[in-house]
Amino acid sequence: MSTAVQQFDIIISGSGMVGASLAHALTGQGLRIALIDANPYNSRTSPSFDDRAIALSFGTVKILRALSLWDVLRPHAEAIKKIHVSEQGQFGFARLNSEEENVEALGYVVTATELGKVLLAPLAGLHDVEQFCPAQLQSFEVSDDCVSVDLQMNNQALRLQAKLLVAADGGNSTVRQQLGIDVKVHDYGQSAIVSNVETSSPHDNVAFERFTEQGPVALLPMTDKRSALVYTVENDQLEDNLHCADEVFLERLQQRFGFRLGQFVRIGQRNAYELLFKEVAEHVRPRIALIGNAAHTVHPIAGQGFNLGIRDVAVLADVILEAIAADRDIGSIDNLQAYAKWRKQDHRDVMFATDSMVRMFANKLPMIRKMRNLGILAIDMLPGGRSWFSRQAMGLSGRLPRLARGLPLHKSQDHSHVG
Repeated sequence: MSTAVQQFDIIISGSGMVGASLAHALTGQGLRIALIDANPYNSRTSPSFDDRAIALSFGTVKILRALSLWDVLRPHAEAIKKIHVSEQGQFGFARLNSEEENVEALGYVVTATELGKVLLAPLAGLHDVEQFCPAQLQSFEVSDDCVSVDLQMNNQALRLQAKLLVAADGGNSTVRQQLGIDVKVHDYGQSAIVSNVETSSPHDNVAFERFTEQGPVALLPMTDKRSALVYTVENDQLEDNLHCADEVFLERLQQRFGFRLGQFVRIGQRNAYELLFKEVAEHVRPRIALIGNAAHTVHPIAGQGFNLGIRDVAVLADVILEAIAADRDIGSIDNLQAYAKWRKQDHRDVMFATDSMVRMFANKLPMIRKMRNLGILAIDMLPGGRSWFSRQAMGLSGRLPRLARGLPLHKSQDHSHVG
């Protein structure tokens, strides 16, 4: 007996932060959307929604505001008013300021848990989004006019069909692997220890990026007078730093960061994440588009991971709705290549900037160290340099889609896409 086929317009594989954002962007457009995830419908059980701090650029906040999600998230977010970049033991530093850019904040910081609540909770009430979770994507098949996806859910085989399959299933994307798309991977040989810390001096809404010989240390302002910590260590030092006594770890942190926030007095639970660079050879295939970490994985040095992914969402939503308005096939390779072309420069810029920064600050040659400190100082002293750097950090450079300009998407007039 053959499996009944359920018809959709779009299937999104992965309901993490990026996949859920795409569902919000496309709801109300006359589309029927399937959202697949291997985890149960509960933000606490998803690895995407743990207690990590997520830096939201000003451009990302504009997208969330356009999706009517920001007002709910705002009480749980702490503003980044200033950014201070420096290198331990060196003279150069750069300071970015929201007032200079005439914006309310350069960005905000939230926990992934709070972001998860805001993104996931409303999905159950969206009439045009059907969730399949926990479900395992087994395989898919692309034909001229649709993509067929086979799932395993509650020990039952299901088959879904749609015009477009969007892979938002993370850095180890099942969809990307089954397509056989080449991925360039660079292992930095490092891990990021993340936690929340309390300091004797207030953070005053300043984010710090401090480069040291052992790796970068970032501190981001959070609510309740806390700061979110990203502490880079070599992999062979990970276990020691992850499991040593709190007072030992805080002393090491103090030595690397200094006393700009006074004494480090308390630290929360420590978790670790392997640091990898992944560059995907192709972002689209006929009827398939890759977004978020399925399309790119960057070093967290500048907090750009989720921001890059949600800009994928904003552009893909624009391209899909433009195709509908022009009565074009949303899953055609021509349409999807328009998405890939639009995103190409932003992907390259962010990936090059983060990777270059890591490699440059890892170089211990005295001449290289001197040159990079002069570069940092030049950014600080030249107003044009600060402004350019700030706009890059805020995600406001290049051609911006409607959501990234803070504009709601045009509503589609066609409500008969699924036959």
